[in-house]
Amino acid sequence: MSRKVEVETDETREQAIMEERMNEAFAGTEHLTVIGRRLHPGGTAPDFCLNYLDLVDMAVHTVRLSDLAGIVRLLSVVNSLERPVCQVVTRRWEALRAALPPDACIYTVSMDSPQVQASWQDGTGVLHQALSAHHSVQFGQDYGMWLREWHLLQRAVVVIDRSDRIVYVEYVADQMSEPDYTAAIQAVLRAAGQ
Repeated sequence: MSRKVEVETDETREQAIMEERMNEAFAGTEHLTVIGRRLHPGGTAPDFCLNYLDLVDMAVHTVRLSDLAGIVRLLSVVNSLERPVCQVVTRRWEALRAALPPDACIYTVSMDSPQVQASWQDGTGVLHQALSAHHSVQFGQDYGMWLREWHLLQRAVVVIDRSDRIVYVEYVADQMSEPDYTAAIQAVLRAAGQ
């Protein structure tokens, strides 16, 4: 079930009409409201502006979708790297990195600050890039993954080809479950021409 609602889009407190989806995400008996329209294969991936901590200069940098052009991108979206299931998912993607072609990259996206992400990665040995949406809800709304009640992102996987076209998307309804790793890896391989 979905309906249109007026929501704040970012820290400037601008108002916009967004789709509100109910009964599409839950954790145990808690039903969660997802804000933003669902993405579908064949559509163009919305641009984004996310942050990461560069461990060389210890500065926070911004990255946009266009900065990652020319490669196949797998976005593993998690609630928070401080949650056990999200840690399991992120470690699993790290282990699966070896199965990817050289022109494909995995990025984990969460609402954690870049410093929290870097600290967690340092402690676990996870090397693939973590991207932070902590400064704005825009990514969550544009990708249809903003969980209103939690103020976090819905667990999801999006595969974007070299020309910014979405080739695979999975919205994980049960926030205590893992995504379909095999289907996502197959989508990456197809997008990379393998």
